[in-house]
Amino acid sequence: MSTCSDKDRIDPSDPSVVATQYWHALDDEKIQCDLCPRFCKLREGQRGLCYVRGRVNDAIVLTTYGRSSGFAVDPIEKKPLNHFYPGSAVLSFGTAGCNLACKFCQNWDISKSREMDTLMDLASPDSIAQAALDMGCKSVAYTYNDPTIFHEYVIDTAKACRKLGIKNVAVTAGYMCEKPRKEFFEVMDATNIDLKAFTDEFYWKQTGAHLQEVLETIKYVKHETDVWLELTNLLIPGLNDSPEELRQMSDWVVKEVGVDVPMHFSAFHPDHKLRHIPHTSQETLSQARKIAMTAGIHYVYTGNVHDQVGGSTFCHACGQLLILRDWYQLGDWQLDSANGMAGSCSHCGTVCAGVFDDKPGDWGAKRKRVIISSV
Repeated sequence: MSTCSDKDRIDPSDPSVVATQYWHALDDEKIQCDLCPRFCKLREGQRGLCYVRGRVNDAIVLTTYGRSSGFAVDPIEKKPLNHFYPGSAVLSFGTAGCNLACKFCQNWDISKSREMDTLMDLASPDSIAQAALDMGCKSVAYTYNDPTIFHEYVIDTAKACRKLGIKNVAVTAGYMCEKPRKEFFEVMDATNIDLKAFTDEFYWKQTGAHLQEVLETIKYVKHETDVWLELTNLLIPGLNDSPEELRQMSDWVVKEVGVDVPMHFSAFHPDHKLRHIPHTSQETLSQARKIAMTAGIHYVYTGNVHDQVGGSTFCHACGQLLILRDWYQLGDWQLDSANGMAGSCSHCGTVCAGVFDDKPGDWGAKRKRVIISSV
């Protein structure tokens, strides 16, 4: 972080600039942001590493309230969430900036943007909720960049969605502090947390963050909330894909959050600062899936590749195919309702963990770019 130039200067009269609550003053004329474990310490006029939170008039403000990098209607499986209303449509949006510095970021043009012109869509929380309802979306997803950093915008939008019966989905790295984490997940219904690796060395060298805080968030969501939880691990050749690391990660998931939390192993595509590293092989993805299943995890998926077996859901008790997936397109559906609960295997009656309707959604694999404006 550094003293901002005229280009980066925050205009407190801008309606996108709003007050925040997670900060405190230090003795050395600096203010510390307490939203995430980076604890950026700012002098007047400085921005944090995330770039969208900064110090103005002796307080920390958010500079992107009501401003989005774009809206699109996606299949929920793209988040990825395979056990949360499969086949349903989700209205997705993000802002700019990020509190991590991932060298492999595949949305780096958004998450690392220092150009406020990137934020083309102006939309209030109420207008987002109404748009989701009008377009038949089951939920709204806070994604593309990490929703942690636009916390206030997320909270207000999530509350507006709940008033209209729209669910809320967070796609996050989980790098957040205890108090804002509690407020954040109180208004969420589902989340996919990106468990990027299982060594602190990887986290520090490749993201500038630390592993333990992410693990604490995962455990908090599982044990202290009713939020549906799934995990994603992007496998980067030579950096976080060793069988031993994957075994340790899988064993931790079984021990700390349980066998019913779905895991997604996704293929890396060369991007941002790691363009010299090759794509993840199908063999590596399949091996990771096998390791996790051997550890006892019931639902393990492969992503970013065409793999019907790795993308489909099977009953952990009898092996019956429950949901066939071809990329994001759903096929065969073998989930029944039993004892008033949707999501039971049609063959043996075992409950499949998740949040299901009696029938799958019919949004399919399409992606629809939409414009939402409050002006």
